[in-house]
Amino acid sequence: MKTGSKSEGPSAPALRRDPYEVLSVSRDSTDQEIKSAYRKLALKYHPDKNGSNPEASELFKEVAYSYSILSDPEKRRQYDSAGFEALDASGMDMEIDLSNLGTVNTMFAALFSKLGVPIKTTISANVLEEALNGTVTVRPLPIGTSVSGKVDKQCAHFFGVTINEEQAQAGIVIRVTSTAQSKFKLLFFEHDVSGGYNLALQEDSEKSGKVTSAGFYFLHFQVYRMDSTVNALAMAKDPEASFFKRLEGLQPCEVSELKAGTHIFAVYGDNFFKTAAYTIEALCTKNYEETTEKLKDIEAQILRKRNELRQFETEYRKALARFQEVTNRYNEEKQFVDELLKQRDGIHASFTVTKSSNHIGAGATSNGTSSKSTGDDSKVDNQGEDGTSDEKDKSFKKRWFGMPRGSDKKLG
Repeated sequence: MKTGSKSEGPSAPALRRDPYEVLSVSRDSTDQEIKSAYRKLALKYHPDKNGSNPEASELFKEVAYSYSILSDPEKRRQYDSAGFEALDASGMDMEIDLSNLGTVNTMFAALFSKLGVPIKTTISANVLEEALNGTVTVRPLPIGTSVSGKVDKQCAHFFGVTINEEQAQAGIVIRVTSTAQSKFKLLFFEHDVSGGYNLALQEDSEKSGKVTSAGFYFLHFQVYRMDSTVNALAMAKDPEASFFKRLEGLQPCEVSELKAGTHIFAVYGDNFFKTAAYTIEALCTKNYEETTEKLKDIEAQILRKRNELRQFETEYRKALARFQEVTNRYNEEKQFVDELLKQRDGIHASFTVTKSSNHIGAGATSNGTSSKSTGDDSKVDNQGEDGTSDEKDKSFKKRWFGMPRGSDKKLG
């Protein structure tokens, strides 16, 4: 069982102990041994069973934190090589256990979910304990059929899927959808020696089109699940990085095939305030060989693309930095040129004659020469540009317009 993410990143204990020591396993322990040790300790210190005991709460957090390292092959390798310093703190995220939250905190978590920040929750300790004790009611789910229902929050409906050898060899798919877009978990349990069931896999519902859905694909080749919180947390830190981190959420499923026999699945109500409506179906992929091969090919392409994007991100960052550099210079050069042209226009505009309200240049003629006042303003006003008198003007009018002498006053 994976303890996933919280909206604000890591929730590591203040004093971090060796994860192997916390889980009481050796460095060469198998994944199954680590998983088994975690299940026992997580159930022992689960808040549902310990109320408000702060010591148990811290131990639960420490156990979950240690498992989040050792259950991830890459994080385990990093820790084994260089300890905590080698781990990317932003990737060490924890799940929120809504089964032990008060109303206010539950509403707070629901708000974050509506804002698009995925909030993962742990499975209620009551459900895990009842499964381990074998006291749950298991309904049959034959291959090729579907069952619809509604499950209360922090409760689970269990189903038994029985398959024969031929069906096991062909491959099995278990899918759950909700047209009401309810939030739920699809769980897979392994048989325990005590007669109960141990949680082996869990898949959180994701919105896909107009429905929410989750599925397990046991197809005899490595299949992957998408953890959307990786992308959401990357986007919160750096929107540019969200595209490159999008495929980092692809995580390998721990179980890729089923053997003949009866297998236990459950739909867990993960809504905050209401029941989760769902439809669960089980099918054999014998009649889906072409689709199965297509999925195998697509999975391989995605993995190759993930590696390519890791390299491309480095190239992109360098190109982006260079683009920012030349863009900054472009803006600086544009501003400088604009300022030069502005100054040039200002200088051009300074080459002009300053005019007073009544006369040109305060006693200056239009050609810049000074004129003396004769005390007869009307005589000055009636002179033309070439200095000709009124008499000359009257002669001109008579000659061209045939006007008698003295009628020019009508022309004003």
